Amino acid sequence: MSTRITEVTSRTYRLPMPRPWGPDVTCQYLIATTVESSDGGSGQGFSWAVRAGAQAIQAMVDADCRPVAEGGPVAPAAAWDRLWWHLREAGGGIATLAMAAIDTGLWDLRAKAAGLSLVDLLGRQRDRVPVYASGVNRHLTLEELKEQVSRWVAAGHTRFKIKVGLPGLDEDVERVAAVRRIIGPGRLLMVDANQLWDLPTARRAARTLSAYGIHWLEEPLPAEDIQAYTRLRATIDIPVAAGESLYTEAQFRDVLLAGAVDYLQPNVCRVGGITPFLRIARLARLFSVPVMPHLLPDISGQLALCLPLPGMVEDIDEGSFAALGALARPSGVVVTGDSLQAQTGPGHGLVFATGTLAEVAG
Repeated sequence: MSTRITEVTSRTYRLPMPRPWGPDVTCQYLIATTVESSDGGSGQGFSWAVRAGAQAIQAMVDADCRPVAEGGPVAPAAAWDRLWWHLREAGGGIATLAMAAIDTGLWDLRAKAAGLSLVDLLGRQRDRVPVYASGVNRHLTLEELKEQVSRWVAAGHTRFKIKVGLPGLDEDVERVAAVRRIIGPGRLLMVDANQLWDLPTARRAARTLSAYGIHWLEEPLPAEDIQAYTRLRATIDIPVAAGESLYTEAQFRDVLLAGAVDYLQPNVCRVGGITPFLRIARLARLFSVPVMPHLLPDISGQLALCLPLPGMVEDIDEGSFAALGALARPSGVVVTGDSLQAQTGPGHGLVFATGTLAEVAG
């Protein structure tokens, strides 16, 4: 008889942030799952949320995913398709975030069973991957932003991303100009508007900011407005990046078919886990569009080492699981200066410190 999933358990934990992303964003949430198999194997799964949705994700894991997963195959792709068939009417969002909690556990289980790190199971294509320093810093004063960027430079970073989208374009220009002066002319600088602009505003901003050598303009428009992204990309000089707020493979397919972006940024939890992330990356390769994984460097960095096209990993300012104190021991994923390496034991190496984390009541 083939190996089956015998049990899925989940808990949600609150992770206070050393550097809040704003007055109302002071923590992240970890939905940790354990997936057990009929041959005695066990995998550590997880999903993730900021500000809202964590308890809804766990509820969907427990009420909708667990009954379908248990008794089903341990092969990640087969299990994922089985879950999606059951949950597809719920659409992407909470459903795919819940599916990620099981999918990541199955990949951990599979790699452990093979005696391999996740990276080597998937196929390591490079030994290190570039990282860029990033922060949620729109709420910071100009002086605080300059201090943050100077700290990144001192840490050895050579690639940087800051937020734009302040009430006035002149404010954005002042901040971008200040950061460019700090990092110098030869280092990469990206800006992220977090969907705050409409099409005319994005055009004006891109034309003004292009003088500062912007490597990419991220999420300038509402994520679902693919047509507007296509029109914007056709009329500006700065490359466009997006994808962190998309949830399904079909959405990524439509973005690529429309020629809407230069860089694709799937979030491994939001898209439903490692299985769909890999499918999206393979699809992007057919369009020669590089994948730049969004956030979660503890796992995204491992996936970036296996991508068909070279990419970069986002090193968010004290926002990784390691920096948040969520890990019981070092995972083997290390950021040194401006690059990331991963030498984990069998599996993905993430062991959560569930005994000391603050559990969120269901």
